[in-house]
Amino acid sequence: MTDEKFFELLKYERELAEKGYKIIAGVDEAGRGPLAGPVVAGCVIFPSEGPFPKANDSKKLSEKAREKLFDEITSMALAWGVGIVDNNTIDEINILEATHLAMRKAIEACDIKPDIAMVDHLTIKGYEGEQFPLTHGDALSVSIGCGSIIAKVTRDRMMIELAKEYPGYGFEKHKGYGTRAHYDAIRELGISPIHRKSFLKKIH
Repeated sequence: MTDEKFFELLKYERELAEKGYKIIAGVDEAGRGPLAGPVVAGCVIFPSEGPFPKANDSKKLSEKAREKLFDEITSMALAWGVGIVDNNTIDEINILEATHLAMRKAIEACDIKPDIAMVDHLTIKGYEGEQFPLTHGDALSVSIGCGSIIAKVTRDRMMIELAKEYPGYGFEKHKGYGTRAHYDAIRELGISPIHRKSFLKKIH
């Protein structure tokens, strides 16, 4: 990432700092779309003056790059937290409500309360602190991009471990997303305990 691009990704953090916000959180989720596994949110808190790692949207990065940035983010941040909501809860309350819950959990898991939370696209329902929703925030803001990486890496690691518990589905490869191989495995093996039944009504 060039210095110019990195400077652009700090635009919103700078604007919030100019308004007096000193402790800024970036919040994003991973796993809204998969057929199996949890939805995971990541929250990363930086001081408004930085330092900030050169990070953005986790979906644009290789797995190796995400893992490297995960270590940089967690060492540079003032605080960071993860919120996890399992598949059974997703089925009970729906994926959108589960995403809000995961984001609240991620913020609450941090040792420091932010002055404001920058959130990718959503306004977090039930969160009483100040928020700054930003559409495509994971690609436009370093803080949200860092939250995205924390969420994605955490969830991918969980799915790799769950693949050992529920072999044959290929969770270590597709991470629960609806690939052809995943659907074929469901038809052959049936629905596992970590599948989202509400996402599989046609099969179930």
